[in-house]
Order: sequence, then C-alpha cells, then structure tokens
Amino acid sequence: MMAAPHVLLAGWRPNPASSVPPYEQLRVRILDLAAAGKLPAGTKFPSVRALAAHLSLATNTVARTYRELEQAGAVSTGGRAGTVMTATGDQLLAETATAAAEYAAVVRRNGMEMATALDLVRAAVERSAGS
Repeated sequence: MMAAPHVLLAGWRPNPASSVPPYEQLRVRILDLAAAGKLPAGTKFPSVRALAAHLSLATNTVARTYRELEQAGAVSTGGRAGTVMTATGDQLLAETATAAAEYAAVVRRNGMEMATALDLVRAAVERSAGS
C-alpha cells in the first residue's frame, strides 16, 4: 500500500508562518490522516527524500518527523521495507480521543465557550511543540 506523496498529502503544505516547527506540523498531519482512516495500518510512506522534495522541506525535517512517529509507535521503519503505519497508531488515536473527551467534560462542566476551549488546546499544543 504505497501512498505517493501527492496522494498522501494532497493540497497540504506546512505553514511557514506558524510557531509550530515544520516537522511537528507534518507529524500532526500524518496522525490526523491516520485518525481519519486515510492511513490505515500497513500503509507504506514515501521515502524521506521524496516527501521532502514534494513538500519543499529539508530531508532532515522529514527524517525527524518519521523518527518521532517511530518513537511514539505510530510507524515502523525497517531499512529497505521503508516506513509503514503500524496498528499502534490506532492506540495513539484512542489515547488522544480519551484525553479530548475528558477535556470536553471539564469544558462543559465549567460552561466555557467552545472557541476559548479550542484556543487553549491550540496554545498548549504549540507550547509543547517548542519544548
């Protein structure tokens, strides 16, 4: 199941004006695609060079994204086999969904406006990307 770069990230590019580094934007994009079912377990990723060229990023940036995804258990990298989405990616999604549900309960309990709640999440994610 090879996902060509233009199919994998069609129409998406990292936002150069964002305070979130490009490797983190790409990592989140891949996890979002996995959560949406567009990168099921077993999906083979493009090579680091191919994806970097497609996104006009440095190869080290894409390599870092793949490394971080591998450390989190979302992908596995095996030399010639390349980088592949793992079933563990589903576990990461489940953990994130549980945390989101818990946060949503706190937001509702405190009567917070949705826009404010989402702004808090965005700020927290951007802060954690910088650390």
